[in-house]
Amino acid sequence: MLTTIEKILFVLAVLASAYGGYLGALKIIKIVSQGHGKPEWGLVGKRLIKTVFKVGSLQPTWSLRFGTSILHAFVAWGFLYYILVNIGDFLQAFIKDYTFLGNGVLGNIYRLGSDILSVAVLIGMIYLMIRRFLFKPEILHIRDDILLYPKAKKGISRDSAIVGGFILLHVGFRFIGESFHIAAEGIDPWQPFASSLSSLWTSLHPVSVVVLQHVSFWIALGLILAFIPYFPHSKHLHLIVIPFNYLLQPERRSMGELAPLDFEDEENEQFGALNLEDLGWEQILDSYACIMCNRCQEVCPAYNTGKVLSPSALEVNKRYFLNYEGNSLAEGEQSKKSLLDFAIKEEAVWACTTCGACIGICPVGNEPMRDILDIRRGLVLMENKFPEQWQTAFRGMERTNNPWNIPSSERMKWAEGLNVPTVKENPDFEYLWWVGCAPSTDAQAQKTAIAFVKILNAAGINYAVLGEQETCSGDSARRAGNEYLFYEMATANVELLNGIGSKKIITTCPHCFHTIKNEYPAFGGNYQVIHHSQFIEQLLNNGRISLHHDAAGDLITYHDPCYLGRQNGIIKEPRLVIQQTGASLIEMPRHGTKSFCCGAGGAQIWKEEEEGTEAIEEARFDEAVKTGADTIAVACPFCMIMLTDAAKTKNSDMKIKDIAEIVAEML
Repeated sequence: MLTTIEKILFVLAVLASAYGGYLGALKIIKIVSQGHGKPEWGLVGKRLIKTVFKVGSLQPTWSLRFGTSILHAFVAWGFLYYILVNIGDFLQAFIKDYTFLGNGVLGNIYRLGSDILSVAVLIGMIYLMIRRFLFKPEILHIRDDILLYPKAKKGISRDSAIVGGFILLHVGFRFIGESFHIAAEGIDPWQPFASSLSSLWTSLHPVSVVVLQHVSFWIALGLILAFIPYFPHSKHLHLIVIPFNYLLQPERRSMGELAPLDFEDEENEQFGALNLEDLGWEQILDSYACIMCNRCQEVCPAYNTGKVLSPSALEVNKRYFLNYEGNSLAEGEQSKKSLLDFAIKEEAVWACTTCGACIGICPVGNEPMRDILDIRRGLVLMENKFPEQWQTAFRGMERTNNPWNIPSSERMKWAEGLNVPTVKENPDFEYLWWVGCAPSTDAQAQKTAIAFVKILNAAGINYAVLGEQETCSGDSARRAGNEYLFYEMATANVELLNGIGSKKIITTCPHCFHTIKNEYPAFGGNYQVIHHSQFIEQLLNNGRISLHHDAAGDLITYHDPCYLGRQNGIIKEPRLVIQQTGASLIEMPRHGTKSFCCGAGGAQIWKEEEEGTEAIEEARFDEAVKTGADTIAVACPFCMIMLTDAAKTKNSDMKIKDIAEIVAEML
């Protein structure tokens, strides 16, 4: 129980602390509101239960660094529980003879929880502090060649020390204070740890115990009041921002789905993002949600092969820029620095493969890949900047409707001698097969198309292809940042598909699959799109095709295409196909939603990789070789091309085959 003077001082401290926190929160709200778009508050009701589960279970953190995540969970769960503990301590301090939740079953359980979780927080926090400041694992650092806001390097360590010290002192002194209370009132069997500690104070004078109890209270609760004004500037703010990230993130069909730009609005003078305020409100909010854990960096294929791209540094730079230079932005003024000045190097912008690994692994729901794509849009559309090698691909898409620059008259050459009906020859088709540019033009990818023809014909599928009418889906244009070119291609393709009445579409390319399924709806194209790996699995299950011999004894490892597995959740079906061949499936360490990129996505296939220590496709190929498999199974023509190139570079005789080839050989 506090004295009257203590109560007055405490209330004044609360008011001062709350005002400081209010000013910080108001600044953040103003800054976030400068971004494009507005939150859809109607999403809250649909996502509330799922968000409560994710926040309460810390589910997104368990996919990486399991041991450390357990210790972090001790801290997180304990700190969440301490919201209740701090309320209880406040009420007990202000109300005479009051026991929070009473001395019955509920009160006993509450005190047991506070006792156990206090120790858990202290253990977890001590481990995390030792890990960061003594062990200093490489994964917690950002390489020196990465652009980092000048005040961020020291700021990250300082912020971690302040937050860690605050938690240790706050929880520690609350725990010690409870032991003083027990020393004065008698052993509490529902607080075994605090009771054990209280035995150290038996020799102290009762007055000293009371004084120390008050001192502990003021340190424990006073630290919170001192921390609140700092809270909006610290990475600890993620405790508040994370739920909003989960609740209000715009709805998307896939993590890689991009919203179209409005080229019809004559008043629109800005396309893409050159400055921070050009990003969406949710992208600005991401910087406040970031916990600087570097998980995104740890899985980024560009960073892991020595490129100067770190998705973590991008979010950290945004955060520190806003902390130190965000006042003018909060007042609606334009940023004095572009994103390339403080957030990310231009070279890093072009290095991204848009694989989505950074989004998939982020425990707080951040999406740094989307920032990079918006910056690409800004550079291409507003400044006409892009890698010179992309000019060839852009010119091909503009002139011949495909990045290979192959005339439409040659689009069906691969099918000569095969029974492949076009929509003109078979207007009553059930399935439209969108062949794609790679299988239509690239010799290696054509093997997939030929194998799939064999499967479709063996199953008696009523299908047709567009033939010379087929053009590029526009994926490479969009991922490269040339949104206007994509807009033209998507508009034309949707008009064509709607005109012929296509509703069921099969693709052999995950990039075409993703674009037609997830991004064409914004242009009026709504179709049932299925990837050929899914379709083959259905044919096998339904008995439409049968395998007359198996691959028993063959060792196959499967490489998950990023735009199939991580971005569209198609992971099981390709593996079921491989298993039905009788081959032994050996998984690479990084597979499924954690698969490592082949290096082709994000229009990288049309240019040389940015400078680094290793080629991405070679890193992935080495991983496949280490499994001891005879064959790498793929389900994407881009992956086929990249891994085949890697095999040639490595002088390896390891086979790379599309799953359609593997099945067709056994029909």
